Amino acid sequence: MDRIYLKARAKINLSLEVLNKRDDNYHNIKSIFQKINLYDEIYIEKNDSNEFKLETNIESLNNTENIIYKAYLKLKEKYDNISGIKIILKKKIPMQAGLGGGSTDCASFIIGINKLFNLNISKNEIEIIGRSLGADVVPCFYNKAVLAEEIGDKITIINSNFKYYIVIVKPNICCNTKEMYDLIDKKNKTSEAVNVSNRIIKGLIENDIGLIANNLYNTFEDVQLENDLIKNIKEKFIKNGAIGSLMTGSGSCVYGIFKDRYMAQETYKKLKIYYETYICTSYNSKRSEKFDW
Repeated sequence: MDRIYLKARAKINLSLEVLNKRDDNYHNIKSIFQKINLYDEIYIEKNDSNEFKLETNIESLNNTENIIYKAYLKLKEKYDNISGIKIILKKKIPMQAGLGGGSTDCASFIIGINKLFNLNISKNEIEIIGRSLGADVVPCFYNKAVLAEEIGDKITIINSNFKYYIVIVKPNICCNTKEMYDLIDKKNKTSEAVNVSNRIIKGLIENDIGLIANNLYNTFEDVQLENDLIKNIKEKFIKNGAIGSLMTGSGSCVYGIFKDRYMAQETYKKLKIYYETYICTSYNSKRSEKFDW
């Protein structure tokens, strides 16, 4: 195998509880990550050189600070048989939006290199490598709904194949995750939710969209500086038929979930006039493996 193609799927957070700040300056969280059918496309081709080459439609990623390059260096340091590679990255997931675009690209790249060079890295080692590059990388290895705890790297798979419809709005603002956590600390804000994640898990297992929608929660909404804008978008979702709406991650994207495809499509048509808007479904791989390889 000399070339591999991967779909790096975005995620939404159905719940995101920031619990407390740890001694290592990370924060403990409790969050349900739901993969969705919105994805970046990654083509990796190996060659005889010893160089890393990236082609992408996002100019700001053409540098050595991007997370894929950092993952390449870390893997190459550990595994001598990795040669030069050429990557074509077609970004479709908006950046600094709470959809995990960078983390899922990194997770997919690590899995792709493992397959392309027959490295036979254990799943435990892959998680260790992912964790060293970013806390959100670990849950992004899983192409299904998971509960992420501690700093986001303690994973419990949710046994769900529930498909539901999602419309996502990307406001004309970007949110830096570190700055958002700093606001949490500054305002001494932690989760006020009670058992929302457990109820959402029950809804995912039982295909109960109402139970999911009634328990959506994100601590970051309480410290969002553009809170009026976020509230306005959420209200538009509900007005147009969404049964629940939430900001995902540390922002800035806001999503609405819907009982049926028709209502989601109609809402998408209305909102795309005013905003950068996406329509998709939840995604839960049917494969039995720990990771969807």
